[in-house]
Amino acid sequence: MTHSFSLSRRHLALAVAAASLLGSTVAHAQTALDKITQSKTIKIAVPTDYPPYGFVGLDLKPQGLDIAMAELIAKQMGVKLEMVPVTSANRIPYVQTKQVDLVISTLGKNPERAKVIDFTHAYAPFFQGVYAPKSLSIKSFDDLAGKTIAVAKGAMEEQELAKVGPASMQFKRYEDQAASTAAFVAGQAQVLATSVSNAGLMAQKNPQLGAEYKLLIKDSPCFVGVAKGEDALRAKVNEIILAARKDGTLDAMAKKWLARPAGDLPLSE
Repeated sequence: MTHSFSLSRRHLALAVAAASLLGSTVAHAQTALDKITQSKTIKIAVPTDYPPYGFVGLDLKPQGLDIAMAELIAKQMGVKLEMVPVTSANRIPYVQTKQVDLVISTLGKNPERAKVIDFTHAYAPFFQGVYAPKSLSIKSFDDLAGKTIAVAKGAMEEQELAKVGPASMQFKRYEDQAASTAAFVAGQAQVLATSVSNAGLMAQKNPQLGAEYKLLIKDSPCFVGVAKGEDALRAKVNEIILAARKDGTLDAMAKKWLARPAGDLPLSE
């Protein structure tokens, strides 16, 4: 009888321990959202050197599409926004180690990243495109026939264009994006194939060129990054993104900063 009683107590103790562990896991999943609600502040990692998504304006204040998205989330949650500048190298570790609550920094989604952080619905397009002066009529890839196109050596832009464009395209290859952009600005090529971020910086520095977006080469949407297990926070951000998508806010932000609407962006799983 005593032996049976001790076993029962042991089973009870194990059950209590298991329940406690489960409870702490559930509590942990709520931690980020609870903390934001209690402190009335949300920390969001943003870029400040990557126009048009995030950069420091002439007034020395951060601006850009990612900044606007961070501001929207804070506003909709009714909390103060604390922006934390990050680079491509440290943006994921910052959210992994919970130095920030979210990362909004032109973050693409892939299987490797999905192993270490979670993602919300996409909020903006990120794309490689064809850019040229307004005076140059380019409405399809066929219109690139015979045109000189500045590209960075080994860049995805040239590889993708080679698949869809005419054989008579003349690629002018430069060491990197900065060099190919400088060549285009100097008039050494009629067309520039580059990322929207690089094109945004070019347009900002050289408005006299009248360069504009012509064709889409490839689209790689941007997602908000969230620490693993923070499902309540992720659900809240998804709710905000869906509402902004429905009322046209995402399209308006994309038009302002990228010169094209956000379009039909992918939803998180």
